[in-house]
Amino acid sequence: MSPTPLKNDRLLRALRREPVDCTPVWLMRQAGRYLPEYRATRAQAGSFLAMAKNPELACEVTLQPLRRFPLDAAILFSDILTVPDAMGLGLYFAEGEGPKFERPIRSAADIDRLGVPDMETDLRYVMDAVRTVRRELDGSVPLIGFSGSPWTLACYMIEGGGSDNYSKVKSLALNEPAAMHKLLGVVTDAVIAYLAAQHQAGAQALQVFDTWGGVLSPSMYREFSLRYLQRIARELPRGEGAQRAPLILFGKGNAPYVEELAASGTEAVGVDWTIDLGDAARRAGGKVAIQGNLDPVTLYAEPDAIRREAGRALDSYRDGNGGSRENHVFNLGHGMSPDMKPEHVAVLVDAVHELSRR
Repeated sequence: MSPTPLKNDRLLRALRREPVDCTPVWLMRQAGRYLPEYRATRAQAGSFLAMAKNPELACEVTLQPLRRFPLDAAILFSDILTVPDAMGLGLYFAEGEGPKFERPIRSAADIDRLGVPDMETDLRYVMDAVRTVRRELDGSVPLIGFSGSPWTLACYMIEGGGSDNYSKVKSLALNEPAAMHKLLGVVTDAVIAYLAAQHQAGAQALQVFDTWGGVLSPSMYREFSLRYLQRIARELPRGEGAQRAPLILFGKGNAPYVEELAASGTEAVGVDWTIDLGDAARRAGGKVAIQGNLDPVTLYAEPDAIRREAGRALDSYRDGNGGSRENHVFNLGHGMSPDMKPEHVAVLVDAVHELSRR
């Protein structure tokens, strides 16, 4: 896609560790059920998947939060499970139970049948959504594309949905590590192709969600998650110079591994709320931008408390970054919940911009 000059490039500048006028902010799950307009669009579509697979509707819900709040980025409305769905596992959503797969991975033979989907046929609806959103944004803010991490996708693919203890996926990793690595290898190939295709279609930054990396012991994390995040950071083609799409590696429970993630070749590390932001900045050593990390539950608090906690996070980052606010992207430590108040989101976004103004 031909470059359109960005009216607001704070996010990309921060991710590239360039000076900005104030700290950029976007929120995981900023397009979601807490917005009445999102609920209306979902009712129109009939289901979550119907909405996600319709590029025009996916564009509409991507843009909805930007009409309400002065956010510094749009993130594509989609789902991390589009990739395993395109690999033939049969994604569906059970009412009140979240995502499920009709054909989860149960054997080495199931792994042998997997291949990398074709991004412009099997996942064309995602690329069409990226192109549509880029056109409609018209250079107002950058668009973030994303994928689940190989380990997180493998969790869903083997468990068949969410899990309390990840017994199936951990058992496979412990009993048949070669099979597990084969699965993670093909999923990593697919994730790299998927993110590269989103970049080609117009995504200007890319995030990997390692949602379930934190359920692993340190040795298993390094073997079954970190190794593949490092491969993505090393091998993902994301352009050069001003057209390079910065990569953000985000993980729940990744606090013990900040140094290793910062050394991976990624442009940014996203952290959850269980690590002090100043500590994360110190440990990253200026190698990467840091994204995060307000506890999402803070948005249930009163406006004064939201402002106070936003300021606390901003100051913690500054103190850990040698007194500078540069190289920080403000975000939640995970995604928003459906019963949060839009007015509280407005308070947070305004507070971040106001309190960090250079």
